[in-house]
Amino acid sequence: MVSITLSTNDLLSQNVDCYAYIVEKNFDIVPLHNTVKNMCPDLSAILKQRSFIGSLEQVISIPVAHDGRIAFIIVVGMGDKESKGVSVVERYRRAIGQLVREARACKATSLAIALASAQACGVTAHYLAEQTVIVLKKAQYHFNDYITEKSRKEGEISSIVLVANVDDHKEAQLGIADGVIIGDAINQARHWIDMPPSYFTPQHLVEKAQEVAQRNNLKITAYHEQEIIKMGMGGLAAVSRGSDIDCALIILEHKAQSDDAPTLCFVGKGITFDSGGLSLKPADSMETMKEDMSGAAAVISAIDALAQLRVDVNIIAIAPTSENLPSGCATKPGDIVTFYNGKTAEIKNTDAEGRLILADALSYAVKHYKPDVIVDLATLTGACSRALGPIYSGLFSEHSELVKKLYSAGELSGDRLWQLPMGDDYKKAISSTVADMCNIGSKQIMAGASTAAHFLQHFVGDITWAHIDIAGTAFDVPNISYYRSGGTGVGVGLLVALAMNWKK
Repeated sequence: MVSITLSTNDLLSQNVDCYAYIVEKNFDIVPLHNTVKNMCPDLSAILKQRSFIGSLEQVISIPVAHDGRIAFIIVVGMGDKESKGVSVVERYRRAIGQLVREARACKATSLAIALASAQACGVTAHYLAEQTVIVLKKAQYHFNDYITEKSRKEGEISSIVLVANVDDHKEAQLGIADGVIIGDAINQARHWIDMPPSYFTPQHLVEKAQEVAQRNNLKITAYHEQEIIKMGMGGLAAVSRGSDIDCALIILEHKAQSDDAPTLCFVGKGITFDSGGLSLKPADSMETMKEDMSGAAAVISAIDALAQLRVDVNIIAIAPTSENLPSGCATKPGDIVTFYNGKTAEIKNTDAEGRLILADALSYAVKHYKPDVIVDLATLTGACSRALGPIYSGLFSEHSELVKKLYSAGELSGDRLWQLPMGDDYKKAISSTVADMCNIGSKQIMAGASTAAHFLQHFVGDITWAHIDIAGTAFDVPNISYYRSGGTGVGVGLLVALAMNWKK
């Protein structure tokens, strides 16, 4: 575990392997040169010789002799406002991510960082420290549980000192504490996503949820397959029929301190492996389908963090979880299922399974909790990932105030959203001649992400609701310095920010 501490002492007085400075593009080099001239008198010349101007993620490391040992001065660029579509805080996040990569390349085990100016970034000292810690945690994460060669095991930066000015000390200290909780929750979700699917089944997810409940004193309910069938959850049961491992419906509850607190319900898709069922996916499309439970990982990890942060909002996290596999017992194209709320759907493609398990979970939330708001997260459609790529998660809602709150939460967390359309023209795409609806949209209308959202809308009644499609953002996001291959934990920070700022 990495130790992250705060200091108001001079950066160069810290006993660490690397001393890091983050600068804007075309920064004034004189103050930095004067700061480090006793340790590195040639800094200006070196930066000039290497054409370092502080462009986004541009980085340079300079070895120096310090107190009888070799250390490194690392300077990282965070660009400027010319970086299109990237906020100043996001530029800062990416600079921190690049810094961690460079410190690891220097074989460092300890690092001191001069915190950027909160005022210059237009944010509070609390928020800047929180985001710094979250990104430090995310950038350090590496799934190497099954790598046995020691030479391939990356060294960890075990000690990080954040240096802030005296005036910001109290707020920054609180931000660090919050950042540790949120960063750990995000990495927890990533680790679950990255686990091999045979070693992280629906029943393993139940066990992890039970651990979350136990350490946070949360109420947990976990329905298993026979109970799910008896309850009339035909969608979740239908998806599970092809697997030898039972499905489950996981419900976690956090109780607010205030009696009049609002209730937010988060629902996450938990397909621990998706073969497509009898509508079998091509082999290369199946390679990463352990990530199809990213929504469930996000909502369980989010309530884990929110309980520790003691958010004064009631939180319900619901995760329907199953494997989607072919077998002689598997659901067939042409079958009709009846959901928990009594509605029916014709199954034309068993690879459109996520909406089937979410339908039952959403119906359950509406009937038993009547929350003020429902937000569901799901790696739901290839159509969304093709439309938005790995840059934005798709946002679907007809509730404008909730959309505003989600956009604001996305700006705070870095989980960027882009609203895609809904409307009556799309609703027609999921009509069926033999059931209330069909589980795939018509080829003429296409727009698979929007038609999938309309399918889910049948199960939320008049509750304020938003659907977030994370198919493109949940796994293997490229060109972001604080990610590498594997799960991203997208949605955890978003839901935490939404709940923590709900009353503001």
